[in-house]
Amino acid sequence: MKAVNLEKLLPGDVPQGEQILWHGRPRWISLARRAYRGDFIAAYFIALTIWNACSAPAGPGLHAAALVSAKSLGLGAAALALIALLSFLAARTTLYVVTSRRLVVKIGVALPLFINIPFRLIIAADARLYGDGTGDIPVRLMPEERISYLVLWPHARPFHFANPQPALRCVANAADVADTLGRALRQAAGQPDEATQRAATGTTEPLAGSLALAKRAAA
Repeated sequence: MKAVNLEKLLPGDVPQGEQILWHGRPRWISLARRAYRGDFIAAYFIALTIWNACSAPAGPGLHAAALVSAKSLGLGAAALALIALLSFLAARTTLYVVTSRRLVVKIGVALPLFINIPFRLIIAADARLYGDGTGDIPVRLMPEERISYLVLWPHARPFHFANPQPALRCVANAADVADTLGRALRQAAGQPDEATQRAATGTTEPLAGSLALAKRAAA
C-alpha cells in the first residue's frame, strides 16, 4: 500500500466508473477532546490550580498561592488554545472519502497526503459512538498491510502502536457512515446486501458476516 500525493482534491477527482458513496471531515471540537485529549489536559490544569490554592498557608501565603494558581490557569488556557488550533487545522485539512472501490484518507496540514486503501485490503470496520453525536470508525487491514502510526495520527485507532489501524475520527452520524462502508465492502466482495440476505432467510437477527458496529456510548 502506498501513500501518494495527488494534484487534485477528492471528491472532485475519482477514476471513471467509481462512485463516491460518502465524504466528510472530523468535527474539530470532538477531535480536540478525544484525539488531542483536551478533556484530560483541562482536568489536569484545573486539578493543579485547585491544589495550588488549597495548599497555600494562611496569611501572606494566599497572595503567592493566587499568583501560582493564575499562572496554572494561564498555562492551561494556552495549552487548550493550542490544541483547539491544531484540531481546527487538522479538521479543515482532513477529508475522508468512501467510494464504491476504496477508502481514501486525505491528511496533512502543511503537506497534503492521500492514503489510498482498496477494499481488498480491508478485513472489517467497526464503529464507536460518542455522546456528542460523533464517532470513530477504525478500519482493520490485512496483517501484511501496515501504515506508520506517526503518519496516521491522529487519524488512527488510539493506542494501537504495534498494529496501527487507520480510523475515521470524530465524524458525524458515524453509525450511518459505518453502514455505508459495510455495504460497500460486501458489494466489493460479491456478497449480497444484508437486507437481501435477511429477506432470503426470513430472519430479523444481525448476520454473522455483517459489519461489526461496537456502539459504545461515551460521555
